[in-house]
Amino acid sequence: MKSSLVATRVFFVPFISLLFFGIVISKSPAPAVAQSVVPDDVKHDTPGQVIKHGQSVHIDVDLALVNVTVTDPYDRLVTGLEPDNFRIFEDNIEQELVNFSSEDVPISIGVILDFSGSMANKLGKAKEAALQFFKTANPQDEFFLVGFNERARLLSPFTNNVEDLQSRMLSASAKGKTALLDAIYLGLTQMRGAANGKRALLIISDGGDNNSRYNEKDIRRLVREAGTQLYSVGIFDAFEYRSRTPEELSGPSLLSEVTELTGGRAFTVENINELPDIAAKIGAELRNQYILGYRPSNKSHDARWRKIKVKLRAPKGLPPLSVYAKTGYYAPSL
Repeated sequence: MKSSLVATRVFFVPFISLLFFGIVISKSPAPAVAQSVVPDDVKHDTPGQVIKHGQSVHIDVDLALVNVTVTDPYDRLVTGLEPDNFRIFEDNIEQELVNFSSEDVPISIGVILDFSGSMANKLGKAKEAALQFFKTANPQDEFFLVGFNERARLLSPFTNNVEDLQSRMLSASAKGKTALLDAIYLGLTQMRGAANGKRALLIISDGGDNNSRYNEKDIRRLVREAGTQLYSVGIFDAFEYRSRTPEELSGPSLLSEVTELTGGRAFTVENINELPDIAAKIGAELRNQYILGYRPSNKSHDARWRKIKVKLRAPKGLPPLSVYAKTGYYAPSL
């Protein structure tokens, strides 16, 4: 049985039943920069409400929803945490956690695949990685596919048909320059038609941008507004062997910056044979996130950027844990 949660602001996320079987740690990819962890002796005054099996909750006030990933020191996913283990702050003011879920919910996902000329000897494994990622899908998920070289193109609009995505992807060849920023822009624009409240983009590329109309400032703004998590797999040569063009040298930092804004993560691959496994692990991470909901104490609809920070009060006996969540959102304007 499914249940749903409707929010009039920020975005909608469908919730399903919530069951805990204790804390479970599973394997996950390499870590990115984590947010801080709260010591065990910090008091949590505002425990969240667990959404029960079959419960439908209708919210008629503003609600902010935050996807959170938790990993251990070996970067394995940590599941089974409870609402009291989390604290959430907006502009340094602690917020009351009113909704909580750790269920796998339907996701709208866009895959952005680099078909530029420099991908010629990597494209086969990159396609294999995308296919591996599609295999993590649930029946209610939907996908679209964007390919890019000197320009970005929508190869497939939203579909549940993975076989169709596969055929469209396999026919593409590597050539031309790299319009990475245009591809991200196209992906985020396409995401506006998503059917599901939980949304993510997976970017698979081997370098920085050298042919886009949009610039980094444009993309940062759009990423902040979009309510979509970005994950990236960067296929980079070792630094000493990398092309010395400014664009390619800045490729890893560009992908890290845009993904960190959204609570996603950037992974770097030097051995292309690792690509399929990493793509599958990203899929698993999206399936094992916590969703925290709070009503912002700041009721102003001023369209300003509000900083978010999630902190963790880990159960005793666990090693230090890392927390990943989006860094903020724009308040509504009306």
